[in-house]
Amino acid sequence: MFDSSASPIRGSQLPPGAVLGRLSPADTALVLANARLLERTTSPLQRQGLLRGKNVALLSASPDDVDALLFQRAASELGAHVSHIRPDLPEPSSSAVFRHTAQMFGRLYQAVECEGIVSGVVADLGRVAGIPVYDALASRRHPLAALADSLDGGAADERNRRLIIQAVLVSTIG
Repeated sequence: MFDSSASPIRGSQLPPGAVLGRLSPADTALVLANARLLERTTSPLQRQGLLRGKNVALLSASPDDVDALLFQRAASELGAHVSHIRPDLPEPSSSAVFRHTAQMFGRLYQAVECEGIVSGVVADLGRVAGIPVYDALASRRHPLAALADSLDGGAADERNRRLIIQAVLVSTIG
């Protein structure tokens, strides 16, 4: 298993319920440090145990979308079970159904990735669900995607983006 005493991966957590993308410099540094640690010191077998037993929802119109596939692979490599759910959320401001749905997500999952959903709805979902809710974390347009360039320059872009996603997952769920 991963030696938690030697790394910031365990015990250093990003704020729960946060919609990622608006991180402080310290939180961004934690994500980058965790990505580098995953890159250098963990074998695929060690990574698989980091989120074993955790459930993650992927709200995406298509499970075959490139970003959805990248997120699913990143979470699965950490041992998480990923459930694809087609987004059909009601308006958050006036709906008891939205509140109930968000609370149900909070009970069933340890985190939710939202692909192609309006940012305001994602933020409301995170507030009500009380778990980490990501706003298109796997997208190339996500602010954290730029951190992939800070990792091993010779590695493939997709690999580095996957490491950043995994670092965020471990930092928020782990």
